Amino acid sequence: MTPKPILFVDHAAALGGAEKSLLLLMQHLDRQQWQPHLACVEGELSKAARAVNIPTHLTPLPRLRRSTSFIKNLRQAADGIAQIAKEIGAVLLHANTVRAAMVTAVTAQKTNLPCIWHMRDFWLSEAKPNRLWLDRWGKRWLCNASTAVIANSLAVATHLPCPKKVHVVHNGIDLSTFGVTPALSAAETAVSSTFRHRFNIPPDAPLIGTVGRLRPWKGQDRFIRIAAKVAKSNPSARFLIVGGSPFQVNDGFEKDLHQLAAKHNLTNRITFTGHLPDVRPALAALDIFVHAGAPEPFGLVNVEAMALGKPVVAFAHGALPEIVVHEKTGLLISSENEVKLAAAVTQLLNQPARRIEMGRNGRLHAESHFNIKRVAHEVEVIYSELFH
Repeated sequence: MTPKPILFVDHAAALGGAEKSLLLLMQHLDRQQWQPHLACVEGELSKAARAVNIPTHLTPLPRLRRSTSFIKNLRQAADGIAQIAKEIGAVLLHANTVRAAMVTAVTAQKTNLPCIWHMRDFWLSEAKPNRLWLDRWGKRWLCNASTAVIANSLAVATHLPCPKKVHVVHNGIDLSTFGVTPALSAAETAVSSTFRHRFNIPPDAPLIGTVGRLRPWKGQDRFIRIAAKVAKSNPSARFLIVGGSPFQVNDGFEKDLHQLAAKHNLTNRITFTGHLPDVRPALAALDIFVHAGAPEPFGLVNVEAMALGKPVVAFAHGALPEIVVHEKTGLLISSENEVKLAAAVTQLLNQPARRIEMGRNGRLHAESHFNIKRVAHEVEVIYSELFH
């Protein structure tokens, strides 16, 4: 059987969460049935794709700016995608972002190819009010133009006006890179010890942390205020903030975070690691993972923390209730109340056996629900339905 070529399209140069999930999906498709190709701009994403032998085709995609040249640029980009699709004999277009979906929607009209819009984020206008013009027609147009829509969570799916076309498929992780047992192996324990030594964190100190780019909506300021409350009753506890500003934005926010830590007398108890290309050693070193940010369309790092046997404490909004099982793999706080979240963290610090049990449950939950092999199969079922 000759595998069917699929052209994936993504506008990003950097490796954000959506792009990492796309790479994993392309890597784990059944190559006897499907041959993935990627159209994108030159950058971290294209380099990572080539590194895992995914044919990559460089092409520019227009910015989502309201201007007289937008339609012209959109048509030019669609022509470029159509040419690539023709060259590789693509049978399907798969857009991984909103900007990519706008291009593939036009390309599909030109080529009569089926197209999938993979929605991995909340709609743009919800985060950027200056793009409300997109909300007036964008969602409905993309839904109408797409043969099928994949949402990475129910939280995302509820924002889309085409429920009959929407398939919910959660993001997945490659569990083979997260050890093989719910409990820490000797190797993972060594990784944890090495990480703590590198950042001068005492080996026996309870460590609570969060991971994400340093941006206001990721909630690192909330995390510091929560840490201040936890620290009062846990003098040996240490705190970890993993993340930087890789896109050179919100540099002032990072300065504000350091000042906030100093204000709460936590300068010597909070470690800022900056950007880490691999967050697994940091997660392995934690006792509790905290998500205190704004609602997430998914929140893959929470799955990664569970895969490493860490209980997750988070606000019960966005897609977090689809990831964390309350009282089993972690604790969810129904209201965005920092005092209650701090109390939940303190509760787990005082119950090490319960903490360990939640960590084991989290690993098993990650294995059964967020394995990339299962995710790839669910997507392949959607592909197959388009050709029958």
